[in-house]
Amino acid sequence: MRKATLIGRLAVGAAALTAVVTVAPTSTAATSDTPPPGQDCWATHYGYIPPGAYTASGELFDNNANTAATSLSRSPQLPFGTKVKVTNVANGTSLVVRVNDRGTFGWTPSVPKCLDLTDGAYSRLGGVLNPDSGHIVVKEEIVR
Repeated sequence: MRKATLIGRLAVGAAALTAVVTVAPTSTAATSDTPPPGQDCWATHYGYIPPGAYTASGELFDNNANTAATSLSRSPQLPFGTKVKVTNVANGTSLVVRVNDRGTFGWTPSVPKCLDLTDGAYSRLGGVLNPDSGHIVVKEEIVR
């Protein structure tokens, strides 16, 4: 890919991300969109992403990698490169994923979504893609 094309795609992605952040509702209760420490939460998976797509960190998206997205509204935000140990509560399977993307989802008590995993990572943890189980209940632990 030519450098100009890559820079153009990154600029478009950054503009879209800025637009999402600009219109996102603000809250004075910073912890309302963040899973309480040690509480189980839901991990979902991306599903189909077109070839050539980029993550919010600027990496080429790989739907088989051990990577994940966290919410734009999470406070404090997990920096790109943060490693998170994710454990499926139902079967005890654990996997370390690296944060390289952001999502527009938020954690709520009724929908405690904390991570959006690649399809590969979701499957390795025991999530079912077909038929789609929707989410798996996990514990997350920040490794570094």
